[in-house]
Amino acid sequence: MSRFSSHPGRCLLLLLALGAAGTASAKTQINALFMSQAAYSESDVRAMTSDFEKANPDVSVNLEFVPYEALHDKIVAARGAGSNGYDVVLFDDMWPAEFGKFNMLKDVSGQITAEEKAQVFDGAWSTVTWNGKQWGMPWILDTKYLYYNKAMLEKAGIKAPPTTWQQVMEQSKILKDKGIVKYPLVWSWSQAEALVCDYTTLVSAWGGQFYKDGKLNFSDPGSVSAVTYMKTSLDQGVSNPNSREYLEEDVRKVFSNGDAAFALNWTYMYNMANDAKQSKVAGQVGVVPAPSEKPGAVAAMNGSMGLGVTQASSHPDQAWQYVRYLTSQPVQNKYARLSLPIWKSSYDDPAVQKGQESLIAAAKPALNVMLMRPITADYSRLSNTLQQQLQQVLQGQQTPESAMQAVTKSAQRLH
Repeated sequence: MSRFSSHPGRCLLLLLALGAAGTASAKTQINALFMSQAAYSESDVRAMTSDFEKANPDVSVNLEFVPYEALHDKIVAARGAGSNGYDVVLFDDMWPAEFGKFNMLKDVSGQITAEEKAQVFDGAWSTVTWNGKQWGMPWILDTKYLYYNKAMLEKAGIKAPPTTWQQVMEQSKILKDKGIVKYPLVWSWSQAEALVCDYTTLVSAWGGQFYKDGKLNFSDPGSVSAVTYMKTSLDQGVSNPNSREYLEEDVRKVFSNGDAAFALNWTYMYNMANDAKQSKVAGQVGVVPAPSEKPGAVAAMNGSMGLGVTQASSHPDQAWQYVRYLTSQPVQNKYARLSLPIWKSSYDDPAVQKGQESLIAAAKPALNVMLMRPITADYSRLSNTLQQQLQQVLQGQQTPESAMQAVTKSAQRLH
């Protein structure tokens, strides 16, 4: 006879405990990989996920955050982990070509309606599209904007922010000559993807293209002009020389500390630089689209990112449910302070606009002209080569022309 038979209460407790354990084990856990810089903050993603779990008590999400620079290699390395790897991953807009080629993400084209496609910016869809298929949902719709310090410009007698990069240079010289700020311009030019993003913004400004006759090409006049401008701004003493070691967060901190009049950075900087708790220039932050050298035009590069379900996921339905939740319009509207929504109608929502009207005014024209970085299944190697050559120019070790010729030769071997 069981030793529990004479204790019915104890038997009942044991059965309840076993039942609870069974219920707990029935909960599906999915693993999701995000980045820990720019756009949504880690605390934002945790809050969104907590709300998702409350609405879907049968699913728990294990979150992992890495710096952007480690994101691509983490996703690739996890391929070998099979079902123990990630179910949901955040990916940059150049990676679908590689991930699609090597069957790393699920094709979700059939799960996106024509109506949804019409409600989301085309530039957002380009983030997750390769070979005519969608490999996830766009999530972070982003480009780089030109931020400026209103008080510094006013002090220098400058009536309006610049609308061309030539004007940026001219206004920077005025600010420097008047002793208002030592280095008016700050950039994220560390040998990292951030450097490629700043470069691509300038290529867009000079009307450059990354292809010629169907082949990758970086010797285009627009591309060479972009690199020449970068080097000239250093030579003229208007760009902070430490920009060559900075990432986006360094740029934000320098600008927020009042040590720059102009900065090129993502959407997220607007509200952070306007937060008096972490910025000395709160209330003095102006923002406009990145200037263009073509009168009346603006420049922009596509810095957007998507969320996809991995091919190896053991729980693709729950993973897709989670992706759908994070990218939904109500969630994006709620967290629109650090990353603007992918949904067109959100930009006319008073709750989304409140306190960031000038940012949205800058976003509307910019999001329609975003230049994509070069698309190739071997993007990581191409980007590394481009970063190295750009750095050599910025360090005075190569001319813009020779550096861009070297990138072109390397790119055509890859393509």
